[in-house]
Formats: sequence, structure tokens, C-alpha cells
Amino acid sequence: MTHTVLVTGGAGFVGSHACKALHGAGFVPVTYDDLSGGCEKAVRWGPLERGDIRDAARLRDVLARHRPVAALHFAARIEAGESVRDPAAFHAVNVEGTRCLLEALQQADIASCVMSSTAAVYGAPQTAPIAEDHPLRPINPYGETKLAAETMLADFAARHGSRFAALRYFNAAGADPDGELGEQHEPETHLIPLVLQVAAGKRAQITVYGSDYDTPDGTCIRDYVHVSDLAEAHVLALRHLLAGRTSLRLNLGTGQGWSVRQVIETAQRVTGHRITVQESGRRAGDPPALVADATQAQRVLGWRPQRAALEMQIADAWRWMTRTAAVA
Repeated sequence: MTHTVLVTGGAGFVGSHACKALHGAGFVPVTYDDLSGGCEKAVRWGPLERGDIRDAARLRDVLARHRPVAALHFAARIEAGESVRDPAAFHAVNVEGTRCLLEALQQADIASCVMSSTAAVYGAPQTAPIAEDHPLRPINPYGETKLAAETMLADFAARHGSRFAALRYFNAAGADPDGELGEQHEPETHLIPLVLQVAAGKRAQITVYGSDYDTPDGTCIRDYVHVSDLAEAHVLALRHLLAGRTSLRLNLGTGQGWSVRQVIETAQRVTGHRITVQESGRRAGDPPALVADATQAQRVLGWRPQRAALEMQIADAWRWMTRTAAVA
């Protein structure tokens, strides 16, 4: 019997890759997305239901018609810098939207939910790498709203006997190795595609925000994890919950940190193009370094990143960017 899974935000970067992984694992993903940040062309492995995550009636209707066995929850505002400028918008979608979803799932008697969370719940790390028992002290509204959503998941689980997995991933990167999907944010805010846009001549330069951090080269360090590896982790977490096992809060990362300058240098090697850099001041809400301790995900789910090398992630993203430019 083929099982259906609701995927909120399934037209987005990680969500669409998760839909492909679900399809490959024998599930039918039903994408629920208002397309405010996602791409309709990325919905290729199951039906699309357009709707706002805060629209309770629309959610109930979709759940009643498709009768999914679980939900993967990606629908969210994700730009940390923007969250500082407009915190109300992030609370509206990330907190209120999650509440609406959880209530709809509870009313439909759907007991399993895998949520896309973030390393931003930790704030500025006190130790490195960061394990799941690190203090939760977010330093921007994005992290605060994701932590609130995690807390709500746990509260619903305790109240209604449901199960959840909050997957705290670090920096999603790369693109589908088969070339079917890639990163298409408008406007783009993530470092690797911005750097590659400079390499492709679509952007004049890349701005480096802060060169005086307490890191080896003065720029921020991040743990980049391939989007296909993230998608596989969501399928593993789903299977874990559907088997009736305990709820989870897990980090997803490679355990390797790369600075902004190292990303730029690697992109120059991969693309063969010079990348012009402009330095600017720090952005509010940016911690100096975020690197994952993901041993729990490896132990509990058997998850092993297959495309952990930064060169591979950038090469996949570059292949996607040049391919889409060729067919545009």
C-alpha cells in the first residue's frame, strides 16, 4: 500500500528535494505551498495544493481529501537577517502557521510530524561542535520562532500522544545530483548561490559581512550540508516515527566548518571564474561559527551524509545554475 505524506513548503529548496526522496522511498508527497517562496515547477513527484499554512480551513480540507499518514513541515520564513527587520512576519508564519498545522493534524488524527528546524535555536555557541544538549539561546527572531515551533511540537505530543522529529540542520547547500532541482530563492540570500551568481556574471560582486570575527580568517564559519542528504534524513526520521518510536530533536550537519572566504576560494576553483569581493560590516544576528555534532542522527537514524565535501556541494549547485541558465 502506498502512503501519502503532506509536505508543507514542498515547493521550496529543501522541501522539493524531500518530495523527490519521499517518492523514491515509495511515498506519495502532497505539496502544500502558497508559492510565495517556492517554485511550482519543482513540484514533480505528487500533487500540489496551494494554500497558506495559516489557513486552517484549507488545511483541514486538504487533509480530509488526501488522508496522509504523516506531515513533513518546511513552510516557514527562513532569512535570519530579515527576521531582525520584520520579526512580526516571522512569528506569524513560523509560530502561528505551525500552530494551525498541528491543530489540523490533531483533528485529522495524524500522529507523526517531521519539522524543518535550524541551528539558529542555539544562538552564539558556547562549545564547538554543537550537540543537541547545548543551551537554546537564539539571538535573532528566526531562531526564536523556530524554537517556539519546536516547543509547540513537544507540547502537542505530550497532550495528544503524537510523535515528532525536529531536525536542526545547519546550512543547506548544493543541488540535486541528477540536475532536476536546485536553489531558486527570489531574492537569493544564501552564500553559495550568491557567490556562484558572481562567477556566472549575474552579479558584480559578493559582499562579505564582517571580517573581524574571532575565527581564523575573520569571517563567519558555517557547516554546509548537502540538500539531498537533508532530504534523506527527513525520510529516515519519518520512518522512525511511523514505526512508533520516540520523538526526536536532532542536528543535521557534517561536523566540518567552512569560512566565508573558504567558500569563495572553493567556488573560484570549481567554476574557474574570478569572484570579486566587497567587505562590509557585520550583520545583526550572525553568530561567528556554527558547526554541528550530528552523531545522534547517525546513531538513531543511521544517517550518513553522502555528499559532505564542500567542493561537491558547490559543483552540484554550479551544474544546476549553468544548466538552468542554458535552458532559460
